[in-house]
Amino acid sequence: MKYPSKHSPKRSLTPSDNRPGEARHELARLLSKAGLCSRSIAADWIRAGKVTVNGQIIDEPEARFSLQDQISVAGQRLKEQARKVLMLHKPRGVVSTRADEKGRPTVYDLLPSDHWLAPIGRLDQASSGLLLFSNDPEWAQILLNPDQHVRKTYHVQIRPPLRAEVFLHIAQNSSLDGKPCLPMQIRELRCGGKTQWLEIVLLEGRNRQIRRLLQGADAEVLRLIRVAVGDLLLGSLASGQWRWLSPDEENLLEP
Repeated sequence: MKYPSKHSPKRSLTPSDNRPGEARHELARLLSKAGLCSRSIAADWIRAGKVTVNGQIIDEPEARFSLQDQISVAGQRLKEQARKVLMLHKPRGVVSTRADEKGRPTVYDLLPSDHWLAPIGRLDQASSGLLLFSNDPEWAQILLNPDQHVRKTYHVQIRPPLRAEVFLHIAQNSSLDGKPCLPMQIRELRCGGKTQWLEIVLLEGRNRQIRRLLQGADAEVLRLIRVAVGDLLLGSLASGQWRWLSPDEENLLEP
């Protein structure tokens, strides 16, 4: 986005600018809520004098306004964007960050560059599968809220195979960092002698949860693929490819 080199002089808000009965939020949050950028990026724009409200430059990200105010960024009037949700089949070896200090490929190398999108959760570098992005950070936070218990389904290849009683114990009686894990579902998909495929359904997303629990059972994770979030399936989407979700598919993400 290009920014104008000149801005109108800064003026103080008058009491008449504070209209009663309107929901008012911090300016940085309003820009983020509109699907324009992250809240931190919005704060940078505001401090740099690139945002005006009702014709006035505002340089305080915490100043409170409503969407009924005339908010502009680089002279362009702010309009709340329709929610967009994107599904990516994340490949192995790609990190789930916008930029990487080690120069590794990131998921943003695979996404359209003309939309601001934030990841809904993460997959570690060695994992692959379904990863979601949205321009609606508040909606994304609802999905990420641990109290929502949105199901996430994984197919995991391990070596050596585990006996049924072992992975059933993991499913019902596990803890990490001194805190019990929520019960999970684990079932065998197939066993090929030296390796075994399990399906694991989690109701929480603790750091490297599956890998750490299986390592504790002396099993090495060879592949870990997220195949579903809620009732939304990865399906036949090829590795490295993405597509937009329909409103009906968004509803499949509900707990």
